[in-house]
Amino acid sequence: MAEKHIPTNLTYHSQAHSLELEFNTGEKYELSAEYLRINSPSAEVQGHGPGQEVLQIGKQDVNITKIEQVGNYAVQLFFDDNHDTGIYSWDTLYRLGKEHESLWKNYLKRLKEAGHQRPEPQHLQ
Repeated sequence: MAEKHIPTNLTYHSQAHSLELEFNTGEKYELSAEYLRINSPSAEVQGHGPGQEVLQIGKQDVNITKIEQVGNYAVQLFFDDNHDTGIYSWDTLYRLGKEHESLWKNYLKRLKEAGHQRPEPQHLQ
């Protein structure tokens, strides 16, 4: 089955810590490294089933050090906190862009409920 949403351009801005994505649908998203890291599709973050997700804390300054294409369907992102096990399919990247607002709000809510505050990223100060 062919993926519906395929990136036509993928650019990483290291100083801004953000990945710019443009899809074949014309939609564009700019996703922070922090956002991508906390939503990694890896088992380390997602767990092995519903309700087993692991809240990621202290990732506001994480950066992406390398991006490798995986076949014709995904990329593997390598983060400077040594996390490199997530394979981001085109559909996953598209969903992360499309659902950014709700996923980000949910993350901030979960942080607060767990008794954590998210400091302002150093690269934005």
